[in-house]
Amino acid sequence: MELWPSAFSLSTWVVTKKEVFLDRRVVVTGVGLITPLGIGVENTWPALCAGKSGISEITRFDTKNFDTKIAGEVKGFKPEDYLTKKDAKRTQLFIAYAVAASRMALEDSGLVIDSSNANRTGVLTGCGLGGLSIMEETQRVLDTKGPKRVTPFFIPMMIGNMAPGIVSIYLGAKGPNASVATACAAGTHAVGDSFEIIKRGAADVMITGGVEAVITPTCIAGFNAMKALSTRNDDPEKASRPFDRDRDGFIVGEGSGILILETLEGALERGARIYAEVCGYGMSGDGYHMSAPSPDGEGAARCIQAALDNAEISYNEVDYINAHGTSTQLNDLYETMAIKQVFKDKAYSVAISSTKSMTGHLLGGAGGIESVFTTLAINEDIIPPTINFDNPSEECDLDYVANTARRKKVEIAMSNSFGFGGTNASLVFRKYHND
Repeated sequence: MELWPSAFSLSTWVVTKKEVFLDRRVVVTGVGLITPLGIGVENTWPALCAGKSGISEITRFDTKNFDTKIAGEVKGFKPEDYLTKKDAKRTQLFIAYAVAASRMALEDSGLVIDSSNANRTGVLTGCGLGGLSIMEETQRVLDTKGPKRVTPFFIPMMIGNMAPGIVSIYLGAKGPNASVATACAAGTHAVGDSFEIIKRGAADVMITGGVEAVITPTCIAGFNAMKALSTRNDDPEKASRPFDRDRDGFIVGEGSGILILETLEGALERGARIYAEVCGYGMSGDGYHMSAPSPDGEGAARCIQAALDNAEISYNEVDYINAHGTSTQLNDLYETMAIKQVFKDKAYSVAISSTKSMTGHLLGGAGGIESVFTTLAINEDIIPPTINFDNPSEECDLDYVANTARRKKVEIAMSNSFGFGGTNASLVFRKYHND
């Protein structure tokens, strides 16, 4: 009896195994949202489609000396509704948001995590800044009371990977566990990386998305110092105006968007509802500047093209783009230019919207909620609007689904995220057809 396969049979087995894994299709079977527009998909999605704004005056701290006094705060959230009372007291808000959205998404999917699948179920989330508020609080304690009074929970409460860590503890997911910290592209990178993890066979299910909760003095002061934020304080709901001629900066938002990704085979076996299929993921680096996008959107264009290539589809097949659309002068201009580079004449007929006009910019969490929005657009055949698009400019002259949601059949959609450091990510989703 041959104990070891021959070199030929071994190589054939390896190739066959890889082909089986690389051919695995990945679908979205559950979604969860915590956003400035509401808690849960049932509250956020209708508000988004109605063109409502979640931007209001900051209540977390005194903004008297700040240039920007507005943000997209989550209202009415109670951590103890999703965590034990003890954990709620010693857990940062971004972790609580991630746990809440993950529990919602898992319940929505109908998936039960138990001993039969726990080791094949992973958690991967994106987060840009982590526990910034506990850093501020701890520095005050250190300065006024000394090092002996620093809480032993300081480090665990601060680091970004505690979001997927605590999610895995609460949900019992023991597969791949990691956090992505690629600034404003983090949530999209997390979803894309999870897609690849399932495709290559390292997991069968991934709980993934993005989270952020940094409406704090240092965050607002830092972005103000960069002249990145809107100062339209007298009219908060009109402040975030992507692609509009009068845009003057972005608005910081907070919350979490989580998706349950799993193999198509697994989803069909358990009769799961399928929102959409993940079919393409692209990444690129600008190699240009620490905060400004590369001129003419060159880096973003390569990222968008990489996602289309990975999905093996043409730009002519895309029905909707959920744009990064931050409401800053350079991002909106260069993203428009990038879309024109890749989509050519189709750029003028593809529907584009920036949901940041309503939620603000969740930084590392943006790609999470926007991936959920994109899958819901496909599932519901509704494209949410770009609100506050009142004054078109010569440079930003595409179809931004201005101010009113649009009923449209959406077969294929894309979501873009671009971050400081020139890190870019794009995802492609498509409608699942059981035929």
